[in-house]
This record gives sequence, structure tokens and C-alpha cells, in this order.
Amino acid sequence: MKKIEIVEVGPRDGFQSVKCAPIPTELKTKIIGELIGAGIKHIEFTSFVSPKAIPQLADAADVTKEVLGKYPNVDLFPLIPNLRGAQNAYNLGLRKACYVVSLSVSHNKANINRTHEQSLEAFKEIRKAYPDMQIIVDLATTFGCPYEGKYRDPERVVKFLKDYKDAGMTILTLCDTIGIADPAQVKEVIKAIQQAYPDVEIMVHFHDTRGLGMANTFAAIDCGITKVQTALGGLGGCPFAPGASGNLSTEDVVWALNEQGYETGIDFEKLLAAAKGQVHSIIGNYSGHQINIKVPVAENK
Repeated sequence: MKKIEIVEVGPRDGFQSVKCAPIPTELKTKIIGELIGAGIKHIEFTSFVSPKAIPQLADAADVTKEVLGKYPNVDLFPLIPNLRGAQNAYNLGLRKACYVVSLSVSHNKANINRTHEQSLEAFKEIRKAYPDMQIIVDLATTFGCPYEGKYRDPERVVKFLKDYKDAGMTILTLCDTIGIADPAQVKEVIKAIQQAYPDVEIMVHFHDTRGLGMANTFAAIDCGITKVQTALGGLGGCPFAPGASGNLSTEDVVWALNEQGYETGIDFEKLLAAAKGQVHSIIGNYSGHQINIKVPVAENK
């Protein structure tokens, strides 16, 4: 039986997209605990960004202090945008983080206000200052950009990543930021990267804007990918990617994987309870919107 590991990004990518009132720290840590209780072992749980930029994650230090020592056997990591973010995370005891750069020049400027050259230099600064910190490179707009359209040449991705590989990249996340990818494109890009950088671990992160998130996930799995990023309740979406929907929902992916015989180590009923209870609470109480948590049809007896 093939093992697929779910990497939950809802507590960062999902929560940062919730507008209006701040989500209480206690509720965030409660949801993280429920995710772990359901069997999830990898969680991107917050981000050390400016509170002015992402006010919903202003409590990053408090969340870290609450969960880091409590769950020693769980892979908990934040997003860091720069050297200062890395310093804040490191000083709190974190030794793993993800760093975002966009393949798109336009989106990189809109999302993090940097040129490609500036993003690379910032990555090198972090690597130099904290050599014992494992940095995941999250490559946004891997498959296409809201400003530049869909990318057709997988070699564009390979060439772009060379500088990061030379600077010490060992883990990479391919992010379909606007949900523009298709399964054939996913396979082409993954195979090209695997051939060019066989020692780099690849994760995938799909949005479901055009209804292909699940198909793209299984296309990646067909290529040997074993780590898939998802968000509880399908929360999330890039604020600088016009038209993009939320992330592929964790409960949908886990159900599909479990049904097809993959080993996830996740209790679907507990996961669904967390989504229906806590995510509805967040959406209803803190953003003024409603979402539809899907419940699979019961099997015929």
C-alpha cells in the first residue's frame, strides 16, 4: 500500500484569508490540535509576516509557543518572508520553514514586492544566517500567472530553480496559485524537475479554481509525489491572484485517497468533524460568509 502524507496548510494559508475580526489564538490552537488528533503529522501552522500585511496572523509567536512543545512528534513549520521572519521563527525554537517566491515576475512583485533577484538574495541571506534551518521553497504560480497567463514550457521552471538549488534548496513545493494547471502539464513539470534535480524532494499544492485540483493531485502521485498540501474546509487562496479559488480541501483529498487504498494515517471522521465544527465557526463568526463542507454519501449496505 502506497503512503501519501497530507501537509495541512489551513492554519496559515486558510486563516490568513479570513477577513474581518481576528480569529482567537485559542481557536487556532484548538483546530491545530484537532487536526493532529485526526492523524495529520505535517502542518504549516502560521506565518512570521508583518501584522500590517497579514493582521490575521499577528499572533504567530503566541501560537508557536502554545503548540511547539505540546506536539513534539508533529512536523510544525511556518512561512517566513524574509530574514527577520526567519530570525523570529528561529528564536522561538523552529528549525523548519517555507519561503515563497513566484515563477511569475508580475506576481512576485504583487505578492511580496520583490524582483526575482531580490527574492534570491533574501533566500541566500536566510540560508547563510541559519544553516541548520530547513527551508522549503514554495514556488508560486508554477503553472501559470493571473497577469501573464499559462506557462507551457516546463524548462522555464527548471531553469528558474537552478539558482535556488545551487543556494541549498532541498525541498520544493510546486504551487498552482490560480488553479490553472492540468494533469498533463503537472506531469511534464514534475518529470522535468525530477530529471534535472533528482535529489530535491517535491511537494504539490493545488487550487481547485477550474475543478482540476483532485485530478492534478493524482497526476502528481502518479509521478511519485508522496506529499500533498491541502487546507481544512478548502479555506485559503492568494489575495494577489485575482480569480483564484480556495485550496483543495483536506477532507476531500483524504476521503479520495482512503477510498482508493492509499495509506494516509488520517481518521476521516475526526477530520470531517473538525472541518464541520471549527471551520464553520470561523467562517460564520469571523468572516460573515458560509461554506459547504462536503459529506460523502453513505455506502449501500
